Amino acid sequence: MDASSHERAATIMYERYIACLNARVWKGLGEFVADDVVHNGRLLGVDGYRAMLEENCREIPDLYFHVDLVVANESHVASRIRFDCAPINEFLGVPVHGKRVVFHEHAFYTLRKAKIAEVFSVIDKTAIEAQARL
Repeated sequence: MDASSHERAATIMYERYIACLNARVWKGLGEFVADDVVHNGRLLGVDGYRAMLEENCREIPDLYFHVDLVVANESHVASRIRFDCAPINEFLGVPVHGKRVVFHEHAFYTLRKAKIAEVFSVIDKTAIEAQARL
C-alpha cells in the first residue's frame, strides 16, 4: 500500500469513527478504538473511553461532531472539530447552563493496527468562556 492509500484508509476509518460517535452507537467503538486506549495521558481502555463519551452526551444532549479538517497518515490523524451546542450545566468549569456555545477541539490521534490507541485533545475553553459572559 502506498502513502496515499494509507492516508485514505486512516481518513475513512476516522470518518466512520465520527459517524459512530454522532449516531451514539457506543457498542461499535471497539471497531475504532484500541482496548487499551489512552486519552490525554490517562489509560481509559475502550470501556472507560465509552463511559467518557456517554457522560459528554448526557452533559451536552445536542453534542454533534462537525469535522472541519482532517490530516492523516498511516499512524496519525489530526483533526479540527467544531461544536455548536448547549451544555446543560457547567462545561469545563464554565457556567454555561443551557446557553448555546460554539467552539473547536483539536484532536491528535495515534493509530495502532488501524485503531485509535492514543488521543490528545485540546478544547478552546477561552471561546466558551467568552460566550458564557455574553
